[in-house]
Amino acid sequence: MFQVVQYQSLRLITQNSLSSMCLKLMPSRPVAFAQIWKSWFSSCPLVGNKNIILMGAPGAGKTTVGRIVGQKLDCPVIDIDDDVLETTWNMSVSEKLQDVGNEQFLEEEGKALLEFSASGSVISLTGSNPMHAASMQHVKKNGIVVYLDVPTTVIMSRLKSMKVDRIVGQSPSVSLKDILQFRKQFYKRWYDIRVLCGGDVTAEVAAEKVLDAVKRYQNSELETFISTRSSRSGRSMEKDSDKYFSDVVTQGLASDGGLFVPEKGLPKFTAGEWQSLIEATYVERAQVILERCIHPDDIPASKLAEIIETAYGENFACSKIAPVRHLTGNQFLLELFHGPTASFKDFALQLVPHIFAYCIPRSCNYLILVATSGDTGSAVLDGFSRLHDTDRQRIAVMIFFPEDGVSHIQKSQMIGCQKENAWSVGVRSDFDFCQTAIKQIFTNSDYTGFLTVEYGTALAAANSINWARLLPQIVYHASAYLDLVHQDVIPFGSPVDVCIPTGNFGNILAALYAKMMGIPIRKCICASNENNVLTDFIRTGVYDLRGRKLIPTFSPAVDILKSSNLERYLHLIANEDGQLVTQLHNQLENQGHFQLQEDLLKKLQQDLVAGWCSEEECLAAIHSVYSTTGYILDTHTAIAKVVADRLQDRTCPIIISSTAHYSKFAPAILRALKIAEINQNPLSQLHLLNSYSPLPPVHWGLLETLKKKGNEDYQVCAPDMSMLMSTIETLIQNHFMRVH
Repeated sequence: MFQVVQYQSLRLITQNSLSSMCLKLMPSRPVAFAQIWKSWFSSCPLVGNKNIILMGAPGAGKTTVGRIVGQKLDCPVIDIDDDVLETTWNMSVSEKLQDVGNEQFLEEEGKALLEFSASGSVISLTGSNPMHAASMQHVKKNGIVVYLDVPTTVIMSRLKSMKVDRIVGQSPSVSLKDILQFRKQFYKRWYDIRVLCGGDVTAEVAAEKVLDAVKRYQNSELETFISTRSSRSGRSMEKDSDKYFSDVVTQGLASDGGLFVPEKGLPKFTAGEWQSLIEATYVERAQVILERCIHPDDIPASKLAEIIETAYGENFACSKIAPVRHLTGNQFLLELFHGPTASFKDFALQLVPHIFAYCIPRSCNYLILVATSGDTGSAVLDGFSRLHDTDRQRIAVMIFFPEDGVSHIQKSQMIGCQKENAWSVGVRSDFDFCQTAIKQIFTNSDYTGFLTVEYGTALAAANSINWARLLPQIVYHASAYLDLVHQDVIPFGSPVDVCIPTGNFGNILAALYAKMMGIPIRKCICASNENNVLTDFIRTGVYDLRGRKLIPTFSPAVDILKSSNLERYLHLIANEDGQLVTQLHNQLENQGHFQLQEDLLKKLQQDLVAGWCSEEECLAAIHSVYSTTGYILDTHTAIAKVVADRLQDRTCPIIISSTAHYSKFAPAILRALKIAEINQNPLSQLHLLNSYSPLPPVHWGLLETLKKKGNEDYQVCAPDMSMLMSTIETLIQNHFMRVH
């Protein structure tokens, strides 16, 4: 770790050339554009009250961009170097550095900033101001801090073009790149808004991005959510009940039974903004993407950073979090199983509990209800068990899973993961019953009202019906594409296909959302097992459950007939026609089927293709891939591999989502590899698999979980709504105190 004192005066030797670096000025936009901005800012509390404070690395363009922003707003522009430091010291910055030396410079700079005050101005900080905490607290009180986030490689290129190869304070043993990286921690600590500025962004465009970002920051009303079943006319009448991100996280399901979606859609990233993330880590990519999807009024950037670091900092076995591995030919695996419970559900469920705890009011207890077909259960239990003690006392979670519809290891995980605030309940039915039952409980106002009055406890959802569950999944689809670019597999802008095993449509919907946000995904391939209702629907436009029974398979997470998140996609392609979505839902519920209009089917088939595979084909694929590569696919990934082989046209790379670790399905894997099982004990099965030195190795977190002697007691319920509701109330009684 670098010592702060060693670099506390890091500064360009050529201070005066900062404003003339390689950010090129374009001709000014027409006067009308400036008038629009002036008009808007004159009606908001910024002018005369708040400052816009630009912060960033040396070479980020703070001075140049600041001047343009000030010109557009017709307000004062203050450059801390020229207008504050040199005026205060009555000498140049370089002279001051020579006079006091490196160690004292930051303190002197901080003192000067502590004496400074302004309002209604655009302020360009020095590159090292953020390293002095007291002075930053001082200026931040009356300002919105905007971080000009420029990739380190671009900064180094700019400094090189200026013939600057050293920064004051840099010791001969530490590279310029390392010092720039070291400074990022200080920038991340202080900003309210991040503005991505890639290498091709002119100062004029950067200034516009700053203004857009400040406007967004000042107006959270731009980012409301609606139900997939609401009508446009109804929305205009309901402005008093606008829903924001915090509301939809807490509520989970809309009161009309629909799912929440952003009213104005998802944010779009430019190609340059995506390219600026190519060198970034997974955590950095996650923060940039989620900041644009979550308004700072709901979760400030600094808190969101803390949550993301907690979620992905040390809980994943691979430092890359979601690595992309070459499989064969132009097929690549997106490994989503390195989290603590060995499935892709960890990406959301290490994050969502902390988001939820931050968003909910402190005055109420919350019980999270979750239906799971396997992987979600242990991921929810693990995620919510990692909350801080005070949060665990007011937030509990209960999962319902099909008693005979999950693997032995999955059940062992769920039962073993039970904690004082986390419970598992087996239901003698299938996943569709569990999911439908939870939806009905949420919309039963008499029951939910009783729980609130009697126990001070509200119900919430952590299934993928909750919007917060989908957002982290968008991140890994975007990150996978950026990794292929970073590995020089493709240049940015070249398309890829993705193939995703899916039953509830959440994971593939996240890929479609990533495409909408600017990731060049060409086709999303939906891979089904023998429960192939989604494949049939995508091919024909007919969603038909008549005469269909759920078939238990080797890939239980895809054993789903009613795909909840499909509703969000239908709402999207139907141009937000909530009445049509409601009509389709009612037809499915009452008649067991619905059919899309021809025009909507054509739109759907522009995005999606689909296929399915049999149990025999699934096992054969596992055996074939292991025989040729030494790599073991899990049963869900194997479905995607079979479908990808069948449907990919090989004109571009295809990213196959590897959604779970094979360890969770050891009996099926042993059968596929033609290895005789020694016994039914899950731990013994994993040790046997491990003896074959497979790639990837047996999941360490899963081994540790199975070694623990968890609470073997868990409740099993009949598939009866009143039984489920009684079970919920009993467990609430045991955890939360009665209000009376």
